[in-house]
Amino acid sequence: MSSQDLASCVRAALDEYFKDLDGQPPHAVYDMVLQCMEKPLLEYVLNRAGGNQSKAAEILGLNRNTLRKKLQQHNLQ
Repeated sequence: MSSQDLASCVRAALDEYFKDLDGQPPHAVYDMVLQCMEKPLLEYVLNRAGGNQSKAAEILGLNRNTLRKKLQQHNLQ
């Protein structure tokens, strides 16, 4: 899957979200999208790294402490 495919999936999901609002005003879309994408990304990469947080942080390009904070925010350990 290319980054364009991923972007297309995000666009399609956003199209569906705005359609489902049925005229209601959107709110905090940026945070909603980040929350929806960040948790499965962290789960996947952590699993791919065999549970090794240092390795996962390296794969993600994050500081290990930043990764630990994000894992806590999403109740992942």
